[in-house]
Amino acid sequence: MELPKRYEIQASEDKWRRFWEENKIYAFDPDKAAKEGNIFSIDTPPPTVSGAMHLGHAFSYAQEDFIARFQRMRGKNVFYPFGTDDNGLPTQRLIEKIKKVKAEDLGREKFRKLCVETLDKELRPKYVEDWKRIGMSCDFDIFYTTINNHSRKISQKSFIDLYKMGREYRAEAPAMWCTECKTAISQVECQDAELDSTFNDIIFKLEDGSDLVIATTRPELLPACVAIFAHPDDDRYKKLFGRKAKVPLFNFEVPIMPSKRANPEKGTGILMCCTFGDQDDVEHYLEFNLPLKEAIDKTGKMTDIAGKYAGMNVKEARKQIIHDLKEAGLLVKQTPIKHMVNVHERCGTEVQIIHSKQWFIKYLDLKDEMLKWGRELNWYPDYMKVRYDNWVKGLRWDWCISRQIYFGIPFPVWYCADCDEVILAREEDLPVDPISDKPPVDKCPKCGSTNIVPEKDIINTWATSSLTPIIAADLFKDHPVREKLFPMSLRPQAHDIITFWLFNTVVKSRLHYNVNPWKDVMISGHALDPKGKKMSKSKGNAVAPQEVMATYGADCLRFWAAGSKLGEDLPFMEKDLITGKKFINKL
Repeated sequence: MELPKRYEIQASEDKWRRFWEENKIYAFDPDKAAKEGNIFSIDTPPPTVSGAMHLGHAFSYAQEDFIARFQRMRGKNVFYPFGTDDNGLPTQRLIEKIKKVKAEDLGREKFRKLCVETLDKELRPKYVEDWKRIGMSCDFDIFYTTINNHSRKISQKSFIDLYKMGREYRAEAPAMWCTECKTAISQVECQDAELDSTFNDIIFKLEDGSDLVIATTRPELLPACVAIFAHPDDDRYKKLFGRKAKVPLFNFEVPIMPSKRANPEKGTGILMCCTFGDQDDVEHYLEFNLPLKEAIDKTGKMTDIAGKYAGMNVKEARKQIIHDLKEAGLLVKQTPIKHMVNVHERCGTEVQIIHSKQWFIKYLDLKDEMLKWGRELNWYPDYMKVRYDNWVKGLRWDWCISRQIYFGIPFPVWYCADCDEVILAREEDLPVDPISDKPPVDKCPKCGSTNIVPEKDIINTWATSSLTPIIAADLFKDHPVREKLFPMSLRPQAHDIITFWLFNTVVKSRLHYNVNPWKDVMISGHALDPKGKKMSKSKGNAVAPQEVMATYGADCLRFWAAGSKLGEDLPFMEKDLITGKKFINKL
């Protein structure tokens, strides 16, 4: 047999990929695994179907596939499923974009049908093919999506179980809100963005007509001011406690009170408390039982309490209020600053805090236990545990899991419209959609009313994605191997979602089963451009792995991915692909 002078990469890779699939080379053997054990189970990250595979995917997934193949060579029966994460806001935004529709115009049922059809027929098949093309040795017959009935049932059961444990509650409370996506979000969905801003020294008038200067970056919240705080040990302001000050432009009075949260070194040392500008405002509001005044609505517009500024967006109102303060001689000075602001990681919009009724998972009381759970995992590399620890220590909110969107998994809940009693779906009826399905009772079990209404909100996608070990294992629910698949051996993932996917999966597993979901955690870095910068389409420095494979093949791309230690970011260098091509040609 005469070998070709050059290795035909594309032809060879296509040939072997077909061979793997036709002969089920990487199929998991549940019967053998049930009898012999010797299982190595992987909680494969389900990529989000909200665009094409990017280079970071190819980098991270190639590294986890090295481990799967190594364990298979050691004789392990490798449980290596594949799923796609395709429910919730990312999918809603994608479908709206590519179909040029608005979910609110179509309504939930029509929009949901459009999403499912588009995912099934247009997006998912092509998307999964990219993962096969980079040589992933998953058993693609063990497949799930986070929006199918299997996952919907597990997610809804998780909600019901946690509610019965007393770990979930529904409350009218301050919640982080994205005015662009028009939904509540959780702390984990926020990113810190450094933005230009201005400290504005504004004059409040005391009862005797004297001036009290307060520095704020958010003068648009003046109509929502409910109190003024200074540190109890700050000698400048001790004499003012118990008195009142008049809010400039709006001319209503608010009390001046002591609080240890006020920082004497920040601004003028005195704090304007509004409902709500930040977490400190929330904590003061709750601690001092302050009144609620909402100046910004859920669309990001100023409310009626803002007077002539009503209907303006936040930036317009800020600009106009600063102008009017200057005109009235109530603006002492302005100091340009850069400060960190919470933005929604999905759209980059500055996060507001809006008082609204939401569902929460109660877990702030478990922070010490969370740290213990993290210590019980084997971290590769071990220094990545610091990110988990820092996240836990910085938690300030319970987990808000309700979303005011159209596509996703519905809450399995109805309410009594008269007494607000919560009515849960029966487990045997799951999955359900309260909007279209009948409630499990004809009348309220508490007050007897027949006026029962459905919950319209959607369960946050991370509350479902955090159940992937169970979603995958329960594909063998009626097989003896099921009990050997959970907890799993390994969670591989990139470092940027330690606070998202890893943390939430640990929490759900501990709350439901009192065990960690896996033994080992393997953390990969990011793929960077040749200058070590983060890749993005907007910067024009993104590299498509599909184009790389068309030129060099998957093995060369995997060769490049192997050139990094776990947890470390890796610049993309074409010379590494050329080296890989030469090496593979020699082999």
